[in-house]
Amino acid sequence: MSVSVALPHSRAAVSAPAFVRRLARLGEVELPPSGPGLSDRLGQWLDWNRAVALSRALDSTPSAGTPCDPAADEAACVRARATLVAAITRPEAAGSAVEADFAPFRRKCLDLQRAMQASTGQLRGRLRDALAKGSAEQARLAEVDAVMEMTLSPREQSLLAATPALLGQHFDQLKQANADTPGDAWLGQFRRDLQDVLLAELDVRFHPIDALLAALRSSPVSGTP
Repeated sequence: MSVSVALPHSRAAVSAPAFVRRLARLGEVELPPSGPGLSDRLGQWLDWNRAVALSRALDSTPSAGTPCDPAADEAACVRARATLVAAITRPEAAGSAVEADFAPFRRKCLDLQRAMQASTGQLRGRLRDALAKGSAEQARLAEVDAVMEMTLSPREQSLLAATPALLGQHFDQLKQANADTPGDAWLGQFRRDLQDVLLAELDVRFHPIDALLAALRSSPVSGTP
């Protein structure tokens, strides 16, 4: 993914996730008003083996299990998200030297991306395990989500891997544009942009978790009338 970066400017609003809009703004990419539907995209991304696995999951009739209380799972998701938000928004230590290049920011970005991937992956598996013990519909959803994760995660990770490069281009552009300006206000702007992008990425990574949580909440708690 190669994008030429220039100064952000105002543009017409488009329908796209906040994460995509932020990257487009930094990279000065014009987003189309709409794109192919999900079913069309899946038709391009699913290979034969994945298509068969998805069909089996959709056609399966799992037996109903025992409804469970989703409170513990929901609390775990809240804690994990709060921990990641705190890591993303944590300011640099007082008195730290001003970064002369992008390398420290790149390391921070990669470390946070790895932390997000590990945490959300664990949560997603935990929620699927809980759903598999619920109603037949919930168990089927758990199977479908497992197939979808195997199918879409490699593509998602490939696309998210481009984020540090785009941020690096934005860093260099801001640094060059402010080369003759006293102070480091531009560096503060970049830190805010980095934070905004990573928070938006966190939202994207939590979309399937939020959906699984909603499905888990739809089950009556065990022992209720």
